[in-house]
Amino acid sequence: MRVLIIEDETPAANRLTKMLESIGDEMEVVKHLDSVESGVRYLKASENIDLIFMDIQLGDGLSFDIFQQIEVKVPVIFTTAFDQYTLKAFKVNSIDYLLKPVDENELLKAVDKYRQLYSNTENGFSDKILKLVQSMNGNIYKERLLIKKGQQLSYLRTAHMAYSYADGKLCFAVDFDGNKHLLELNLTQLEDQLQPLKFYRINRQLLVNIDAVSKVHTWLGGRLKLELRPSTTTDTIVSRERVNGFKDWLGQ
Repeated sequence: MRVLIIEDETPAANRLTKMLESIGDEMEVVKHLDSVESGVRYLKASENIDLIFMDIQLGDGLSFDIFQQIEVKVPVIFTTAFDQYTLKAFKVNSIDYLLKPVDENELLKAVDKYRQLYSNTENGFSDKILKLVQSMNGNIYKERLLIKKGQQLSYLRTAHMAYSYADGKLCFAVDFDGNKHLLELNLTQLEDQLQPLKFYRINRQLLVNIDAVSKVHTWLGGRLKLELRPSTTTDTIVSRERVNGFKDWLGQ
């Protein structure tokens, strides 16, 4: 079991590491991080983590800020010296909430809870874990989109979709390599099934991934115009009624 610890107090992180390693040989603490910034950076680059222990109050903010910046699919056990964050913790990926100093018996119970939900699969997660994480976020969002290639069906991972646009009654997705794919959904259906922290519909024709937004320019009439990567000939102007929502989304 590959474990990530996000904790800004080194003694607390070292103590937790020793406690976890004493539980069993299968527990491997692969990284200790100490900030929101480093947590976001590491989780963006690494998908090979099974469980995260997060302190809530970090030097550069609350660990909840991580969930505002990226989609965290890994189950989390929070550790904190304060109990006022309990409700908020269970609105994200938390499967348990431990008060500091962490008690060994409580830690073991939390790990056992994880084990009961966990079973080895090809990608490291059981369907139970995935559904638990998604349900705690309130919705189940698509991770793959069905696409048509001639007479064949395939799929595109939503994380690889830069943007999607409507062309008449057809809906196309463009991946980060610039490849275009015909979808079975229309743009409204697609919008409803994607993670809203990652995707935003800027006008009637175009829905964009936050990672595809290269530059944002002010435009006529209080509107905004986007530069996307890969580039597109589709209208990238944020409609006037969506500007405020787009700004809120961009700053989450």
